[in-house]
Amino acid sequence: MSDDATEIDLDDLERRMDGALTSLRHEFASLRTGRASASMLEPVHVDAYGQQTPINQLGTVNVPEPRMVTLNVWDKAMVGKVEKAIRESGLGINPVVDGTIIRLPIPELNEERRRELSKVAAQYAESARVAIRNVRRDGMDQLKKAKAAGMSEDDNKMWADEVQALTDKHIGLIDKALETKQQEIMQV
Repeated sequence: MSDDATEIDLDDLERRMDGALTSLRHEFASLRTGRASASMLEPVHVDAYGQQTPINQLGTVNVPEPRMVTLNVWDKAMVGKVEKAIRESGLGINPVVDGTIIRLPIPELNEERRRELSKVAAQYAESARVAIRNVRRDGMDQLKKAKAAGMSEDDNKMWADEVQALTDKHIGLIDKALETKQQEIMQV
C-alpha cells in the first residue's frame, strides 16, 4: 500500500453512493401504490405563512384504514390551502374536507396509471444511477490525480477495481429496489 496522500477515500465515495440510494428510497416511498401511506404526502408542500411548508408540518397525518389517509390540519385558516396543494400535487387524490380534517380516499389504480407510476419509478432509479456514476467519476478523477502524484500502476489498478466494485454493488441495489417497487405498483 502507498501512503495516505496517494490513496482515495473509499468511505467518502461509499457514503455518497449510499446517500443516492437513500434518496431513491425516499422518492419511492412517495409513489402511490394503491395502498394508503402517510409518506405519500411528503412531496406535497403548501404556501403557508409566506413560505413553502411540508404538509406534515401543518397537521397530523394518519392512516386509519388501508384506502384512507386523514390529515388533521392544526390551523383552521390553512385548510383551504392544504386542500388546494393536495389537489394540485398530481397524486390523483380528491380530498374531502370535514372541518379541520381532510380525508383522502385512495382510489384503486387502473392499469394505465400503474404503468405510468412504473415509468416514474424507472426515472427515479435512472437518476439514482446517474448520481452513482457521478460519484464513480469523482473517484476515478481522484485516482488520476494520485497517479500523477506518483501512485504506482498496481495501486492505481487496485483502487480503480475497488471503486468499480462499489459502483457495481450500488447499481445492483438500485436495480433490486426498482424491481421491488415496480412489482408493488403492478400488484392488483
